[in-house]
Amino acid sequence: MMTIQTETIVLDSEGKDEIFDITDSVRRTVSASGLHSGIVNVFIPGSTGAVTTIEYEPGAVQDLRDALERAAPKEIRYAHNEAWGDGNGYSHVRAAWLGPSLSVPFESGRIILGTWQQIVVCDCDNKPRSRDVVIQVMGE
Repeated sequence: MMTIQTETIVLDSEGKDEIFDITDSVRRTVSASGLHSGIVNVFIPGSTGAVTTIEYEPGAVQDLRDALERAAPKEIRYAHNEAWGDGNGYSHVRAAWLGPSLSVPFESGRIILGTWQQIVVCDCDNKPRSRDVVIQVMGE
């Protein structure tokens, strides 16, 4: 029988492409679930936050920020900004490209990641906010 357990963690963010390593939180949630094998899904509600993996070290994190700026520059025209006037059109595009969720398998109660791979949350918005991150463990 499959069991599903859900936990929400809260991140206080300054926005502006702040990136959080949540790998340990995901590990703890999977371990505390008591489940042996399955999948853990990490999801960020909202349209300006994203979840992905990266080697969480200063160079790679800066490279990701720089790549996001090249892909969706802050200072170009966005129809969203014209409609809403909030200046975060680039935030929506960046978050959409990265995606709001990530699924990671686990076995023997441990998430399966590469040696240098961490799970990160990217706050692409242009202002500080409190971000909920939903961690849902499914398995047996």
